[in-house]
Amino acid sequence: MPLNPADAAFADSLAAALGPGVVAPAEPRYLEEPRRRVTGIGAFVARPRTTQEVAAIVAACAQRHVGIVPWGGGTGLVLGQVLPAGPPPLILSLERMAAIRGLWPEEAVMIAEAGCILADVHRAAGAAGRAFPLTLASQGSARIGGLLSTNAGGVNVLRYGNARDLVLGIEAVLPDGAVMHGLTRLRKDNTGYDLRHLLIGAEGTLGVITAAALRLHPVPADTAAALVVVPGPAAALDLLALAQERTGGRVEACELIGEAGWAFLAETMPLYRLPLPAAPAWSVLVEVAGSTGATGGAALEAVLAEGAERGLLSDGILAASQARRDALWQFREAIPEANRRIGAVSSHDIALPLSRIAEFIDRAPAEVARIGAFRINVFGHLGDGNLHWNVFPPKGVAAADVRVHAPAVQRAVHDLVHAMGGTISAEHGIGRLKVEDLERYGDPARLAAMRAVKRALDPAGIMNPGAVLRA
Repeated sequence: MPLNPADAAFADSLAAALGPGVVAPAEPRYLEEPRRRVTGIGAFVARPRTTQEVAAIVAACAQRHVGIVPWGGGTGLVLGQVLPAGPPPLILSLERMAAIRGLWPEEAVMIAEAGCILADVHRAAGAAGRAFPLTLASQGSARIGGLLSTNAGGVNVLRYGNARDLVLGIEAVLPDGAVMHGLTRLRKDNTGYDLRHLLIGAEGTLGVITAAALRLHPVPADTAAALVVVPGPAAALDLLALAQERTGGRVEACELIGEAGWAFLAETMPLYRLPLPAAPAWSVLVEVAGSTGATGGAALEAVLAEGAERGLLSDGILAASQARRDALWQFREAIPEANRRIGAVSSHDIALPLSRIAEFIDRAPAEVARIGAFRINVFGHLGDGNLHWNVFPPKGVAAADVRVHAPAVQRAVHDLVHAMGGTISAEHGIGRLKVEDLERYGDPARLAAMRAVKRALDPAGIMNPGAVLRA
């Protein structure tokens, strides 16, 4: 049975039930995605202030068979927050639900509503002497609900895990409007199916996360970072293994940066001061936390000295101060902006077994060279195997002029990733952009189980229609 549109009559009835200020015409920002390649549809947005209002909205949509597209901070890169075609849905924004409901420093737990911006969660945790280690470039606008719905990654996955590893419990509204009260602060709770992990990463297709009990961590006594020149990806992995061994697993982040990242920054931001005088073919940004026995700077300096003796690095900058560390991370975070200014033909959020990363980086350029002449920018989270392997037009050529090759490029890259035991979506999710890829590369038994879960929880298909699985 097809979905009904969220038209003016439905919006009026919902507004009458919820009172003024909750339902309104959808502003353009609710219909845009960061890369501005697709515009969504939807004439109305609901902005509830409480979980009870979310439940009432979802129940009304279920009764009237109206699709719902949840909207967090709008930072997703796989079209999970925009519906480009079909019956116009109701856009459900959680931005007004931005309260910290409670914080227990002695338990290292915080309960935050889904609309909390990640940077605000960081500040609240820091004020209590704790840290919430989920860190990514969009933390000034990304919200907790969207981050959990996509099981976000970021630069600290190496030590602390993905978003799901930082959650003890969630509160969510299920597709029939029922509220699942799961805000446990317990570390151990073996009372049946763990539905928390079913809803985290489901991209709003099985329900709406309204709040979460977040696992906090101690604030490291100090941290140090270094940007070093390495012979290649294999040496970078050996350096990471050495750092993990010598620091007892205190490596906070390890980022691989290819030469094209430096070149793109010079091309698009010529006034930007690069941290090294010459652009190396390969470099690594590594950060280490200190311990009671050694400062981060001392631990990292010892690692780099041993790494140099082994031929794993040839040059670099050790930044022990906060200001110098910030400058190195600003350099790393400027690379995606340079990418956007160049304009990608095809972007790939992939992950591979660590032992096969160097082989993939060596083999993949030949696969796309069969399609045409392109520039390739490789960077990403080396420690957890997640690469952003992105393909760009030759210098002087607009991406739009060669984007006709994007499907072939993506297929070639993803075929190789799959053949090497990797995944075509490491941290961005499936959304609507990668549904066909999931069907092509996904395990049939797993896909059948996913469809069965979707049918059981959302038989009408109202929750984020077309995302993750075909309607």
